[in-house]
Amino acid sequence: MLQKNNAWMMAAAAMIGFAGCARQPVSKTTGQTYNDPKWGGFYNPKYKGQETGPGLVLVEGGSFTMGSTEFDLQHNNDNTERTVTVNSFYMDEAEISNQQYKDYVYWLGRTFVSYPEVYQKALPDSLCWRRQLGFNEPFVEYYFRHPSYKDYPVVGVSWKQASEFAQWRTDRVNEYILDREGIVLFKIETDAVDDNNFNTRAYLANQFDFVSKNKKSPLKDYSKKKNKDQRRQKAIMEDGILLPEYRLPTESEWEYASQNNIGEVNFTNIDQKKIYGWTDYTVRIKDQKENDRGKIRLNAMVGKGDMGGIAGGLNDAGFVPTTVYSYWPNSYGLYNMEGNVAEWTMDVYRPLSLEDFDEFMPFRGNVFKTLVLDQYGAIVDKDSLGRLTYRDVTEAENVNRRNYKKADNMGFKDELNYNSGEMTYDYGVTSLINNKARVYKGASWSDRLYYASPGTRRFLEENLSQSNLGFRCAMVRIGAPTGNAKKKYNRLPSSGIDKKTKQRK
Repeated sequence: MLQKNNAWMMAAAAMIGFAGCARQPVSKTTGQTYNDPKWGGFYNPKYKGQETGPGLVLVEGGSFTMGSTEFDLQHNNDNTERTVTVNSFYMDEAEISNQQYKDYVYWLGRTFVSYPEVYQKALPDSLCWRRQLGFNEPFVEYYFRHPSYKDYPVVGVSWKQASEFAQWRTDRVNEYILDREGIVLFKIETDAVDDNNFNTRAYLANQFDFVSKNKKSPLKDYSKKKNKDQRRQKAIMEDGILLPEYRLPTESEWEYASQNNIGEVNFTNIDQKKIYGWTDYTVRIKDQKENDRGKIRLNAMVGKGDMGGIAGGLNDAGFVPTTVYSYWPNSYGLYNMEGNVAEWTMDVYRPLSLEDFDEFMPFRGNVFKTLVLDQYGAIVDKDSLGRLTYRDVTEAENVNRRNYKKADNMGFKDELNYNSGEMTYDYGVTSLINNKARVYKGASWSDRLYYASPGTRRFLEENLSQSNLGFRCAMVRIGAPTGNAKKKYNRLPSSGIDKKTKQRK
């Protein structure tokens, strides 16, 4: 029996080797060729790995100690240390700028002609600059619109607005990719109006009306015979062409990227406990060059009332936010993770989050949803903005499920509220937080250096905004954590493989 198995394995290996010479992939399950109408057209695309989206850099994941790296000055006890693991992900190399956000609101105004309120709701709150005992009116009028500030980080944006921006960005990037690859040719000026704008989820669910068909589409339908037209007009998930969704980073992702431990590893150990994202215990540069020595590494408040230094020798050259590419990037290539503006994360705030978190990809804020279907199981048509409609999952649907039951898991493991009988925070009565309180991280131009430490945490209601609070986007890394290089881990060297049987010696 063993000899027959070895014979079959050798025959399969020979078949695969022959197919490799012919550049036609073969199934290791059946021996039949992929992408061949003769065998039904089983699809196995040539895939080089996830494309890096515009503005993103890869942050290689790993385990790290999440929590306080600085003394807890406010005694909140909400950032106790805990070791967690973060999957590799992509993050914007810089904060979202005014120009990038203006691209967004311009598109909304041009597209949703019948719904002008969509444009109005997306505008930043310029009035967030006002102070009762300070003259900030110039920033109210000029900061968002004037070209002098176009490369400065957008502020006055709520968590909800930032999340909507990320969703919009996903669709525009995937729209561009399809057009670039010659799959769908879009006519932006005439076709992207109201609900007829491109939406990634609607496109994959066959709910998007094509603008035009391209007879030279590079996609093929291998289920058709070769003597017929094999051109496929629609990309599918299995092609790997469309990118995953842009989104806000989770708190753990943001803190991991800000700690910047990638250059501090020695034999799988991190030997130095850093307070900030750089290898030093001071925020001033110790370089021996006279022009740099003593300058500040980030845009934050150096001391009481000192926003930027003295004329002729400015420390950080920024009394308010500076351009998003100011100062030095960290080892991941990320700018201004410590200062300039604080940044929104996806997480709902809880004081004891670090005690409750999962060890892998920790996050609080899950609300599980499913598509709205009709009585026949078909997807209900798009809403007025061209998006698919979703609803919360029900407990009845999850009777046999063990990993979750309810849709809303924001308050999972909260203390019981005896007044309502539910596990929730009673905002304004027993607590200052609820499920709308979102975590934001990092220091800003108006913050003391204490908040530049990656472990510090603050929160704000998701519909509010501040003049010192901005955001950047993130995206999941699908596939190998180190990128698209063909590096293989924990594999035997060639000397450990029998060349005839292809098995271990």
